[in-house]
Amino acid sequence: MSAGRLLSVLLLLQSRGRLSARAIADELGVSVRTAYRDLGRLQQAGVPLYAEPGPGGGYQLVDGYRTRLTGLTEGEARALFLAGLPGPAADLGLAADVAAARLKLLAALPTELRQEAARTAAVFHVDAPGWYTEPEETPYLPLLVDAVLGRRTVDVRYRRWRAPQQVDCRLRPYGLVLKSGVWYVVAATDRGIATYRAAQVMDARLTEERFDRPRDFDLRAHWASHLAGFQARRHTGTATVRLSPRGRRRLPDNMPPEVVRAAEATAVAVGDDGWIEAVIPTESVPHACGELLRLGTDVEVMAPPELRRAMREAVAELARRYG
Repeated sequence: MSAGRLLSVLLLLQSRGRLSARAIADELGVSVRTAYRDLGRLQQAGVPLYAEPGPGGGYQLVDGYRTRLTGLTEGEARALFLAGLPGPAADLGLAADVAAARLKLLAALPTELRQEAARTAAVFHVDAPGWYTEPEETPYLPLLVDAVLGRRTVDVRYRRWRAPQQVDCRLRPYGLVLKSGVWYVVAATDRGIATYRAAQVMDARLTEERFDRPRDFDLRAHWASHLAGFQARRHTGTATVRLSPRGRRRLPDNMPPEVVRAAEATAVAVGDDGWIEAVIPTESVPHACGELLRLGTDVEVMAPPELRRAMREAVAELARRYG
């Protein structure tokens, strides 16, 4: 019998309410028989636990019963404090709540784990935005948090890249995602589920209308599918390029990861001077031309002809400008 697993069962019931033995077994990676045995041992230990029979039934704790956070390992204490890093919490308007939760957790920890948690918090810092970019202003992000958690619709004025650039719409926010320092809201509209950049929300107002988030909606899975679809829509063509050894080394600092991966996967040596030929994905001729010009003389476009022509024209214009 694992005392740690019994504590996990107890905390699952405390945090999620009624659960079936099957759900507990799936969560902890044990058999249903083991889950039943653990539930029985908790009852024998005096934990006020009872079962509701029938469809939709399960095990739950008596209302009002709470356990203290005991039995935490050193690694678990570290993980809890890393989960409360202040940057994203401040963006969401939750900095005060995170600070209060950290204080309560500290009070519940044994002395040795309290010291370890404090040491952990002192040596980790998250700076989410990428290099060469300023953090985006997201004044309506806390309001969007309220909309997500309260399951309330929100009327927004949104700025987009295509015409009309400003649109008004009513959103049913399902979740928020932080990607490379940029916040996005995943929301349902009358036309389906879409992704909106929080910094592009120009105005927002909570409504009194409530909505139910679909029970089968998985934010993580949806975001993974969204990214895959975005990449498929983004790269609509390919280019054959030659790269010098230095250009190959510079590629990760100047191109997206998917371009770097494609270059490495298709690289074929040409000549004895270290140059390679590779096929990379492209968005459009103008975009690819601008991206590849970053590599200067360390790249040569072989195909398609229209991209090679665009590179030649850009280099000729540069030569004219610089005499």
